[in-house]
Amino acid sequence: MASPESTPQTSNFITQLIDEHNRTGRYEGRVHTRFPPEPNGYLHIGHAKSICLNFGIAADYRGLCNLRFDDTNPAKEDVEYVDSIKEDIRWLGFDWEEREFYASDYFETLYEYALKLVRDGKAFVCELTAEQIREHRGTLTEPGRNSPFRDRAVEENLDLFERMRAGEFPDGRYTLRAKIDMGSPNLNMRDPVMYRILRAHHHRTGDAWCIYPTYDWAHGQSDSIEGITHSICTLEFEDHRPLYDWFVENLGIHHPRQIEFARLNVTYMIMSKRKLLRLVQENIVDGWDDPRMPTISGLRRRGYTPESIRDFADRVGVAKKESTIDIALLEHCVREDLNARALRVMAVLDPVKVVLTNFPEGQVEMMEAVNNPEDPTAGMRQVPFTRELYIEREDFMEDPPGKFFRLAPGREVRLRYAYIIKCEEVVKDNAGNIVELRCSYDPQTRSGMPEANRKVKGTLHWVSASESVEAEVRLYDRLFLREDPDETDNGEDFLANLNPDSLQILRARVEPSLVDALPGTLYQFERKGYFTVDSRYGRPGTPVFNRTVSLRDTWARMSTKS
Repeated sequence: MASPESTPQTSNFITQLIDEHNRTGRYEGRVHTRFPPEPNGYLHIGHAKSICLNFGIAADYRGLCNLRFDDTNPAKEDVEYVDSIKEDIRWLGFDWEEREFYASDYFETLYEYALKLVRDGKAFVCELTAEQIREHRGTLTEPGRNSPFRDRAVEENLDLFERMRAGEFPDGRYTLRAKIDMGSPNLNMRDPVMYRILRAHHHRTGDAWCIYPTYDWAHGQSDSIEGITHSICTLEFEDHRPLYDWFVENLGIHHPRQIEFARLNVTYMIMSKRKLLRLVQENIVDGWDDPRMPTISGLRRRGYTPESIRDFADRVGVAKKESTIDIALLEHCVREDLNARALRVMAVLDPVKVVLTNFPEGQVEMMEAVNNPEDPTAGMRQVPFTRELYIEREDFMEDPPGKFFRLAPGREVRLRYAYIIKCEEVVKDNAGNIVELRCSYDPQTRSGMPEANRKVKGTLHWVSASESVEAEVRLYDRLFLREDPDETDNGEDFLANLNPDSLQILRARVEPSLVDALPGTLYQFERKGYFTVDSRYGRPGTPVFNRTVSLRDTWARMSTKS
């Protein structure tokens, strides 16, 4: 099955065009899409939108969607990236079945296609350097100039191109270019390069080739070979569509329809693979799967779910005009999904000790706690309660303001699922730091007791000092300080906008049930946010938790106000 859900895509300009094609019989009612990543980096949230769109449309029309790797630049490609891309797509819930292809599968066919254009006088071997080609290309307001090698005889072009393939020439010595129109207002039509000489070991073809096709030459022909009907790509390829059409028309082969949509941009996120690679190579982040990265693997490690990402892609929709989506919407989708599925537990991130002076020493009471109030099937759990506890340091103030409803000297609060306690004494060290709160508890206020419903204004989470487990908690925040990380004040590098506080590591105390929590397990730490067990550092017995998102939902608040 192509899609994890049968919910149809919302009608948009792409589906409207497909409906028109089906009505007129352009592709005999077939719908065949593809997702064509370059294996030169890890996929990010923008790719997730494209994955959902291509696989989703195929599923809606009972069609097919291929996975095809655009592996035409071996200098930047790696099997690591291939494997990560396949893992990400499967994790999102999509299946390309047996239709896994590579542009390199078609190198021989592409070469034969190129020979046809040479024989037809529509391609030529050029000796201009890359810099000279740029100079001859012209500008948006000035036409380009013909290469002095544009009018070579067909026989000479065939000879040179065959010798290029045979490896007779050094890298960069020649290129094969299409012969179209150097006066075209579209720069992509000004005799574009189809092949370049490049000696680089290819992850699939090894050293069999020393000439490699460009993206523009390989892409449309690969679509055609696979019988793709609708070649859905992002808006930056709109100006490339005339070239896409020119190639397939002049070859006389199956002609897919290229359709462009606006790429996904999200505030506080970088989507450039080149810049993401730099973050990795300069050790600014902890690899491609760092939870601060916008990569799918990073979001997965942070605790995002495939359902939340698919929901986000659906809410964003498909547009023709570029825009930037507020990251708050993405976080809202994550919260909505986790609220329904995440188990509730108690964790104290910045502990201060509480001693219940009237609670029996050595006694352990088990308190019954709700696992998830949103899920009636989630059941209950037992949480140990003892004389010595931990609460959050921020939940106590010696001299609180008027609307502070947590613990203070002489005040009462309820400990969640347990008793009402009252602060009787504050113990400090020689430096004046609070090290212990001495409190009393009301034994009649446990759940089910006569005074259990006695009202107090504050309810705090807690853990037992003796029965809880020490854990590392990683509080991840946005990697960049500005909504547009590329926007700087004085032309500085985008790294000037890095958030120095994007990661804070705490030594926390958590319920004993979490000691053997498995990597990837999702939790809501009550009153603190949603967390997951880290897949890299988390181990049974020594849990490490990543904060996925906080509980504060700014998108929901904005939506309510509007």
